Amino acid sequence: MDSPDVESGRPAKRDEPVSTDPEAAREASVPRQRRPPAQEQASGAPGSEAPAGGPAEAPAERFWRAGRLEPMPIRKLPKAPPSIHILGPTVFLVALGVGMGESYMWPRLVLVFGPEIRWLFLIGVTLQAVVMLEMARYAMATGESIFFGAARVFKPLMWFFFITAIAVYIWPGHLSAGASAFERVTGIPWQATAVAGMLLVGVVFTLAKVVYNLLENVLSICIGLLVVGTAVVAAMVGSFADLASTVTGMFAIGYMPEEALSPAWFPIIVGSIAFAGPSGMQQMWYTLHLRDKGAGMGAHIPQVRGLRHAGEQESMPSRGFMFDTSDSAEMGKWKGWRRWVAFDALLLFWGITMLVTISFTVLAQASARLDPGVTEVIRDGERDAALDAMAGAFSAAGSPVLGTVFFLFIALIGLNATLGLFDSFSRGQADMTYHFVPGAKRFSVSKLYAFFLWGLILFGIGVLLFGPADGPAAILDVLAFLSTFAMGAYCVVLLLVNNLTLPKPIRPGIVSNALIGFAALFYLGALFYSLFAFGVVVS
Repeated sequence: MDSPDVESGRPAKRDEPVSTDPEAAREASVPRQRRPPAQEQASGAPGSEAPAGGPAEAPAERFWRAGRLEPMPIRKLPKAPPSIHILGPTVFLVALGVGMGESYMWPRLVLVFGPEIRWLFLIGVTLQAVVMLEMARYAMATGESIFFGAARVFKPLMWFFFITAIAVYIWPGHLSAGASAFERVTGIPWQATAVAGMLLVGVVFTLAKVVYNLLENVLSICIGLLVVGTAVVAAMVGSFADLASTVTGMFAIGYMPEEALSPAWFPIIVGSIAFAGPSGMQQMWYTLHLRDKGAGMGAHIPQVRGLRHAGEQESMPSRGFMFDTSDSAEMGKWKGWRRWVAFDALLLFWGITMLVTISFTVLAQASARLDPGVTEVIRDGERDAALDAMAGAFSAAGSPVLGTVFFLFIALIGLNATLGLFDSFSRGQADMTYHFVPGAKRFSVSKLYAFFLWGLILFGIGVLLFGPADGPAAILDVLAFLSTFAMGAYCVVLLLVNNLTLPKPIRPGIVSNALIGFAALFYLGALFYSLFAFGVVVS
């Protein structure tokens, strides 16, 4: 493997082993939770040999240098699990991504412009799947988050995302749709439900032994209920014609009504494409969930624990690890991990997101057929009124129970988003704080996670009780701009990180680079075109 220079008193030549005390280095760098395999402990780092003639000496440590930060020691890549799996870190992206875009924005566009407009959704969610695969490339190869990778290239890039996350995600407006739907079912004021929900999330995360394991199981159940439930209701109130038009519309490539290019609709369409699936920084947080899953070199990094069990937190390494890309056996395991994450991205993420959107689009078309007035309500952009009208149409089609079930699905979407967002935000901020804020390593990552989690909850409660849930009206456009700009920015960062910091054998190919480059141009180009041509940001 190409092995960059190592700090050892003098510059080391490429592929030159650097002598250290390997046992001491291993004790300092590998957490107790996930030790190197026994064969590695016996044989040392890949590529090292005992000198011929004489007693065996301790093998030399080898490193991979990436950027200006601490080089990564070479460790064994764990064997990949079977490619086909049910539970995986993609549940976090689905929880964050399947929101009001899939349940409201795209059904709304279908009713206004026809099902042929869905070809744009196909492009949007496919781009997101490619981004997901490239995020996973760096995380699985190093055990580091994409934020750490950005810092290896240029540290201010990482600080941009740190500040953007706080500016965009501290506002609890994402709770309003789900809590409002629950109010329609129970009569309980939505503010009370939202506050109780945030406190419950905080307590559960605090008591959890390993936060990731708990959340993966809970979100898998919630998403399963959402997928199956919406499909059943869609089958009850929709028709085969609704389903056929929804599916075939995805292949009407190039369809673009003149009205869709108007100032009223173009920003909405661009926003719907950009937010087809996870939006803003949600893809970047996926790298942290991969690490806690133990995917690839993440197996060498300890998991984040709840505050109650923070004392059990293993020592967090100050950097990630790299495997020997010149070893054919290691490269064989790497290909196994790429197959595993491809299943995660293409079937679980892409497939589930697509299925839920199809179900809600069928529901919207059925409600418009049953009550033609729904179309005008949805066209006018009144989300709450549109949801009321759709629920009413379902009640008329079957029984009042269907209207209640519909609102419960919207409430479930809100719960999924809250669980995923609170964990992801806290995890990302804790990771950046621990590694790059001076003095932060006095605290464990688990304690920093709890600090950001409860800070987010307490701030959110204050805003819900005393201020606008989406944030001050004067900065709403700024927040929308930052959210979309972050998507274009992380595509640029992906290109830099994967092509500048990874060994050549595992860098992305020309097709992957071209698709990520196209995504960056699309997100940033559409954002600035909408801003300068129409004076509005995407929405």
